[in-house]
Amino acid sequence: MASALWQGNWITRTRITTGLVLLAFAFFHFINIGLGLISPAWMDAFQDARQVITRSLLGSLILYAALILHAGLALWNLARRRSLRMRWGEALQTALGLLIPLQLLAHIVFTRYSHEIYGTNDEMPYQIVLMWNSPEIWQQSLLLLAVWIHGCMGLHYWLRLTRWWRPLVPWMAGLAVFIPGFAFAGLLTEGRRIYGLFVEGTERAALMENFNWPSQQAFAQMFAAERLWLWAFFALLGLTAAVYLLRKLIRRRRAVTIRYAFGPEIRAERGMTLLEMSRAGGVQHTSLCGGKGRCTTCRVVVDEGGEHLPPPEPPEARSLERVKAPANMRLACQIRPQAPLTVTRLFRPDGRKGRAHASQGSEQQLAVLFLDMRGFTARTAGQLPYDVVFLLNRFFDAIVPAITGAGGTVDKYLGDGLLALFEAPSPARSAAAALDAAAAIGDALQDFNARLNADGEPEVRIGIGVHLGELVLGEIGSAAHAPRTIIGGSVNTASRLEAKTKELGVELLVSARVLEAAGYDSGHLPLETFRLRGVSRPLEALPVEFAAALPRTLAGEQR
Repeated sequence: MASALWQGNWITRTRITTGLVLLAFAFFHFINIGLGLISPAWMDAFQDARQVITRSLLGSLILYAALILHAGLALWNLARRRSLRMRWGEALQTALGLLIPLQLLAHIVFTRYSHEIYGTNDEMPYQIVLMWNSPEIWQQSLLLLAVWIHGCMGLHYWLRLTRWWRPLVPWMAGLAVFIPGFAFAGLLTEGRRIYGLFVEGTERAALMENFNWPSQQAFAQMFAAERLWLWAFFALLGLTAAVYLLRKLIRRRRAVTIRYAFGPEIRAERGMTLLEMSRAGGVQHTSLCGGKGRCTTCRVVVDEGGEHLPPPEPPEARSLERVKAPANMRLACQIRPQAPLTVTRLFRPDGRKGRAHASQGSEQQLAVLFLDMRGFTARTAGQLPYDVVFLLNRFFDAIVPAITGAGGTVDKYLGDGLLALFEAPSPARSAAAALDAAAAIGDALQDFNARLNADGEPEVRIGIGVHLGELVLGEIGSAAHAPRTIIGGSVNTASRLEAKTKELGVELLVSARVLEAAGYDSGHLPLETFRLRGVSRPLEALPVEFAAALPRTLAGEQR
């Protein structure tokens, strides 16, 4: 997962690193202000401790280099964008990033710059007195809030690539709200105290001497420096806009013509994928996976101009091979036309209101449980249909609460069996829920069989297979009658594990992926390797004779 966090070119990695440096600075700055709620002495002591690092030569170089690089690379990326269309979250983060310098430059001028040039003691009380009875206090408060929101959004977009981040999001969201609230409470408390002393008169002279309060001439020079820096920032913004517009103009002059069979003709910028061209040109184009090459619903037949396209890259080639596509069929999300093309969309919208994208399918990594009743055909031979239905309903009434109680849902009933799904915010929680359900099913089966014995009926035997992997959840069926279900190789694997339990004479087979995702050290468990029909690679799984004994089998392992 470390590779996923640090993927991208040097620009991306530099922005991540500098952003973390600046967010750490903002975090401790907030804590510093918040300590005014507790004690002015604590506030001053914490600031002195911070400045040992931030005002040292090395600390200053790191901090201001991070600030300049982060802002500069953000403007560079903005200038190089092909379009200003963004997701709302990205747009909000960008807007906040552009607003931050408008107040940050003033803050730097009247604190660090004033300290270095005019010898001002820019401790926190000085900063608060300077702003308190003016609009500046609101502007700087909004600046702190903008910095914090911008940084927290960036941190979330970065860490959401990890499996462990999603379970922490509610806790981190609470912390993200608490920190600025704590800071503003400290600001109000210390502000009232210190400004009351300052305007009262008796402490004013001593405070001004302690702060080494700048002269009127010094303030005038600082205002001039602030204006100069702001004009420099506006010049950089103007340069960014000029580069963006110039690049856009050049790309438009080098636009390529795309003609759709049974559709319109558009002109689009070179460098975009055909799918991006379709969307930019307002042409409806099916793509269930969102243009990631994980499906083939965006495929097109290239009627003219195919000779100008490069051969498919391995991911595209594998996808096309799976659907036995002819040579002139390509994925719109993978090709980048450099010359005019005429294409036919294989799956064209029919003009009716389409389904929501989520209903079309979403890919998730979840645990599934496949269960089947053993010897059902022989058991029910010669019985009346109503008696068979009665037995099945009694059986499902006994075991399904074990599944739903663990957080699972029954995706479908398969005669004398079922397929259960465990939707959860993370694969770890999904796997843990599946293991809990398997053990609970074992307990429920024992109780059910005890009732059957009391009625003089033979016991029910079952087989359970549990696996975790990539699944696609979506509505399958006609638009008006499409139940939500799951498909994917992981379902087949769970089914094969369940079938293997009959051969082994056990109730339960749990794949090693489920155990590892749930936090168990599978290296200390009696795993066996199986070659399952329809599964390309050998699979390690844990056989358990009785599902109810699963917790005892895993005893001693720590989650």
